[in-house]
Amino acid sequence: MITSELPVLQDSSNESGAADTVSLSVSVSELEDPTDTKGKKKRGRPGRPPAANKKPRKSPAEKATGGAKGRKANGVPQTNGEGGDPVTLFEVVRMGKSAMQSVVDDWIESYKQDRDIALLDLINFFIQCSGCKGTVRIEMFRNMQNAEIIRKMTEEFDEDSGDYPLTMPGPLWKKFRYNFCEFICVLIRQCQYSIIYDEYLMDTVISLLTGLSDSQVRAFRHTSTLAAMKLMTALVNVALNLSIHQDNTQRQYEAERNKMAGKRANEKLELLLQKRKELQENQDEIENMMNSIFKGIFVHRYRDAIAEIRAICIEEIGVWMKMYSDAFLNDSYLKYVGWTLHDRQGEVRLKCLKALQNLYTNRELFPKLELFTNRFKDRIVSMTLDKEYDVAVEAIRLITLILQGSEDALSNEDCENVYHLVYSAHRPVAVAAGEFLHRKLFSRHDPQAEEELAKRRGRSSPNGNLLRMLVLFFLESELHEHAAYLVDSLWESSQELLKDWECMTELLLEEPVQGEEVLSDRQESSLIEVMVCTIRQAAEAHPPVGRGTGKRVLTAKERKTQIDDKNKLTEHFIMALPMLLSKYQADSEKVANLLQIPMFFDLDVYSAGRMEKHLDALLKQIRLVVEKHIETDVLEACSKTYSILCSEEYTIMNRVDIARSQLIDEITDRFTHSVEDLLQEAEEADDDDIYNVLSTLKRLTAFHNAHDLTRWDLFGSCYRLLKAGIEQGAMPEQIAVQALQCSHYSILWQLVKITEGTPSKEDLVALRRVVKSFLAVCQQCLSNVNTPVKEQAFMLLCDLLMVFSHQLVSGGREGLEALVFNPDSTLQNELLTFILDHVFIDQDDENQSMEGDEEDEANKIEALHKRRNLLAAFSKLIIYDIVDMPAAADIFKHYMKLFNELHQDQGPTLDRTSHTRQRHQGVGRQTHTPTHLHLDQIKTREAVATLDGIEFAFKYQNPHGAEFPPPNLAFLEVLSEFSSKLLRQDKKTVHSYLEKFMSESMSERREDVWLPLISYRNSLLTGGEDGDRMSVTSGASSKTSSIRSKKGRTPIHKSKRIEEESSVEASWLRGNDSLQTPGALTTPQLTSTVLRENPRQAADTHLPDHDSEPGSENDYVHNPQMQMSWLGQQKMEDSRKDRTAMNYMKARNQTVRQTVRGLMEDDAEPIFEDVMMSSRGQLEDMNEEFEDTMVIDLPPSRNRRERAELRPDFFDSAAMIEDESGFTMPMF
Repeated sequence: MITSELPVLQDSSNESGAADTVSLSVSVSELEDPTDTKGKKKRGRPGRPPAANKKPRKSPAEKATGGAKGRKANGVPQTNGEGGDPVTLFEVVRMGKSAMQSVVDDWIESYKQDRDIALLDLINFFIQCSGCKGTVRIEMFRNMQNAEIIRKMTEEFDEDSGDYPLTMPGPLWKKFRYNFCEFICVLIRQCQYSIIYDEYLMDTVISLLTGLSDSQVRAFRHTSTLAAMKLMTALVNVALNLSIHQDNTQRQYEAERNKMAGKRANEKLELLLQKRKELQENQDEIENMMNSIFKGIFVHRYRDAIAEIRAICIEEIGVWMKMYSDAFLNDSYLKYVGWTLHDRQGEVRLKCLKALQNLYTNRELFPKLELFTNRFKDRIVSMTLDKEYDVAVEAIRLITLILQGSEDALSNEDCENVYHLVYSAHRPVAVAAGEFLHRKLFSRHDPQAEEELAKRRGRSSPNGNLLRMLVLFFLESELHEHAAYLVDSLWESSQELLKDWECMTELLLEEPVQGEEVLSDRQESSLIEVMVCTIRQAAEAHPPVGRGTGKRVLTAKERKTQIDDKNKLTEHFIMALPMLLSKYQADSEKVANLLQIPMFFDLDVYSAGRMEKHLDALLKQIRLVVEKHIETDVLEACSKTYSILCSEEYTIMNRVDIARSQLIDEITDRFTHSVEDLLQEAEEADDDDIYNVLSTLKRLTAFHNAHDLTRWDLFGSCYRLLKAGIEQGAMPEQIAVQALQCSHYSILWQLVKITEGTPSKEDLVALRRVVKSFLAVCQQCLSNVNTPVKEQAFMLLCDLLMVFSHQLVSGGREGLEALVFNPDSTLQNELLTFILDHVFIDQDDENQSMEGDEEDEANKIEALHKRRNLLAAFSKLIIYDIVDMPAAADIFKHYMKLFNELHQDQGPTLDRTSHTRQRHQGVGRQTHTPTHLHLDQIKTREAVATLDGIEFAFKYQNPHGAEFPPPNLAFLEVLSEFSSKLLRQDKKTVHSYLEKFMSESMSERREDVWLPLISYRNSLLTGGEDGDRMSVTSGASSKTSSIRSKKGRTPIHKSKRIEEESSVEASWLRGNDSLQTPGALTTPQLTSTVLRENPRQAADTHLPDHDSEPGSENDYVHNPQMQMSWLGQQKMEDSRKDRTAMNYMKARNQTVRQTVRGLMEDDAEPIFEDVMMSSRGQLEDMNEEFEDTMVIDLPPSRNRRERAELRPDFFDSAAMIEDESGFTMPMF
């Protein structure tokens, strides 16, 4: 029998304290007489006699090998070399070809024949499942202690490979894990009425698993923990069945005893009493087994250093609490899940949350979870911002389950922490938050009552109040004005509400009835914005930009739903949209949103449904909007709507084209007359003349963007305005900007006509003349006094030089050679000067240049976007060889300064424009990427990107002689900017490549003209493996520099063991990592919610940062020694060594566990690091407390005796342990 006091396994260290194991050794007398049970009667299923006369079946090994042929004299099964059939339990389970119940039944039969041989098979099964090649012999089983056996098996491991069956990839090994767990469950299930109570099988198995779980070898520890937890789960199921049998037996006994004396059967009462007694004894046995597993394995392994092992423990304890809630769902076991919510690995935190979800799903368990909810609710709410998205999603789902179970469990502050996550850029997080929001705010609690109220008010839909609440929520989300994200978050949970477009239009068009509040102007604008977003979501059936990885292929059901939704919204808004435009035509914001609706129409409905009158009403309203507004967004929306309605695939195209032509004719006529009046009056022009020209020009520019208006010859009038402005210098800047843009559109439309057809020579000459004259005007505008005019001219110059570059004739278009323009040196210099003057400027100068604008965050972001766009436009010219390469040197020279400055000032705002940074980094990479290597550009590292740049630098020899530098040597100064991005091994590779081009005389040169080579070589040697740096002042290679480089290098640790000698020489740095929700939104920062380190400990103990290399950019920023002179550095180095040694000794004194010896896995995290608990001697005290209090006591029968008293409240707020990080954790 397994007792509560378990002997300590000798010669085996335990990471979490003293090991609680049972000896695996068996006495010789027991082996000689396997039928002897020490005088104690075996217990089996009551009423079932042992099948003594039943013919025994062969074991799996005997079946495969024909009886004794497959075994050696010691009883260990061997592999059948002829047929290759599986002959061991491990091979049978791994192949999975036999039914698991059949395999278990065969093993049970062999156990009944010879339990020692069968147990030996089972022991070797666990050993082989751990990946060990060794085999336990019968002599070892009889004569060796389990510590010696495990040590012997450890020596049989393959030291060259760290893989074992549970970690091996591939479908075969995934299936093995499932078969392994199934084998253990089926074994206990088949033994639960017989040999499980023989005090030999379970004692031996539990002793073996306890010893293996205490091993230093990860494979043993991982495999045995999984086996023990599955064994415990199977035992919990047996205990539950016993409890049910006890209750049934008790009811039968009470019923028989309550009968009249004459009808009472005394023999039956005696049988029921005997059965009840046997069931109670069996329950005591199961309790003893479970206590041994829980105290000997779970209590130590749930805080193992390996995350997978911790996850297994937490997952299984969740199963126990759900399966047998009467015994396990109490504070004594819930506290382990609560503690592990603070685990540093997302995998473990995820298992905790899923285990809790299974509990909170059952509302009957809520009373038992009430105290746990109060203690750990804040922690669960904080995990909604976990840096692991999967953990955050499951935390939100758990909060939703808590909300469903109890409305009062969450405070308003808790709910608000979840509300704002509907604007997260990570869609699963947002959808989970949307489900929570729907449950809390947008679910109708009494649908019938609300429908009756809507009918009394004359409404066709009962969703009016919910839509008002949705609008209020959207308006209160001041930090996130993104309706598309809100709609997408609620789309899966609130589709019925979001697709109720009839109710939305009723709220907008009809007057409020009695009892309804009037929508304010902001509420109307928000409702229209939300309505347009719901239409887009229904018509496109994919998330908005910034969520998801792109458009996915819709299933047949989703495609049908999309078509039905599109038809429904088209039929409704064909009639409702003209009325909405008529009501809100004076409001530019509302009109701009409403005009987006037609792009989601099924335009065939106009002709198929004979709804041309509604089309005419829509065109009339759009015309009125164009005549009333000159806002750019409104005009562009009108232009886009005309463009969609004019699609040639629809029959309504002619009707719309006529209406559009009439509108353009009128606007063009007014524009021509206004231009004439303005040019004639010149400086005497009044505001009305300027407004007439500007308003008509804005309308024409907006339409010219999407429509071909070349037949109206707008370029002539715009060119006249620009020439007059240049000559007279008094043209308003808005007119100049619009004229430049309209002329640009006109040129592009002319080019489209020429490329689509067969152009004549006259057409090419005419277009070339137009382009040349416009480029000259733009070049002159670069010196304009108005900044908007200069910026517009610069952007158009860059775009046109790209369009009319040498790439225009590619693809068989050699006939367009006459249209190719190459910028001369004067134009290139002016463009470069513009970039240096308007992009590479200090932030303070830029703020001062803002004429009266407030220096707020919005202005800074807008200015940042503008500068990045200007730089991107010029960078394209460099990439495509339109601008000479020397211009790139000046760009790269200032780029790093600009980036660091912007990154320091803007911080998180750079995430919105990070694509531009990547784009400019691509300039350097594309400039230097070799074409002769034929490597995949995606897989090529940045080291390869510099090789061609080195070739370029040494491509030409100086005509004056070898003692003079090559002409392109200055390009190495550009490449040195990218050296800090290289890995250490890449620096060594690039440095070797550089030395192939260097002669011996070059390495000795120290003149100023050789500075690019010196600086580039030093940048490669910084943080490199070896090599001496080139000194700028000395005339020879400095060996002392090499010595300094080697001294400052962090030693490479090949094992987990911390060596005191190497620590004295090590450089200790600390790095801080932070993760943030990506995307275009300013979403809440998802930070890690695991325990942080104690600042006091951080001040004393400096851990090595393997990501930071000595001499790297990170090292230079954080290490002031890199910025000191050599002499001062040596002094600081000596003092730093002394401090490092002292700090290291402090860290050694604080270490609770001894270092790992022998065969250990090579993991990224220390084995003996105390993951969850304080490591100041309190852990052992906790273990002692567990020994006294944590004894599994299954609940007694409900009908036979009273329930035991509730356990003491382990959630005592006074029992707190303060972690070293300063984080206070409740220790119940």
